[in-house]
Amino acid sequence: MPSETPFHIVLIEPEIPPNTGNIARLCAATGTALHLVGPLGFSLDDRYLRRAGLDYWPAVKLQRWDSFDELARAHPDGRFWYATKRAKISYADAAFEEGDFLVFGKETAGLPEALLEKNPGRAIRIPIFTEAVRSLNLSTAAGIVLYEALRQAGRLSD
Repeated sequence: MPSETPFHIVLIEPEIPPNTGNIARLCAATGTALHLVGPLGFSLDDRYLRRAGLDYWPAVKLQRWDSFDELARAHPDGRFWYATKRAKISYADAAFEEGDFLVFGKETAGLPEALLEKNPGRAIRIPIFTEAVRSLNLSTAAGIVLYEALRQAGRLSD
């Protein structure tokens, strides 16, 4: 039987309220848990954050963590995937399983290098086909990876 929370999205130190609000709406729509880690670049009362999430905030399974280590200790058996443009593995080649944590870094700096060095086999990227663009928008990237994970878990059929 499928779990009630198929996946988890983890945002480490997000900085832009509308991105987090859009991801919160994505989580509400898919039953995905949202984990916000570390100092945020905004208040959870921010009007732009609230506006992007519309009236879906009550449907978001939201958890706050002071650090990524705290989150990892709370989920010792969790499988974590780290989205970064520096990964060698495409998100499309990852083998996602229900319950996985999809981890994204802050908009201006991405994930901490030390975290990526400790987990090279779990680092994934979304291909970008031009050098004119450094990265995708955080909420776009979260949607791309989450929907691939949902597809692999057989969650996209009505």
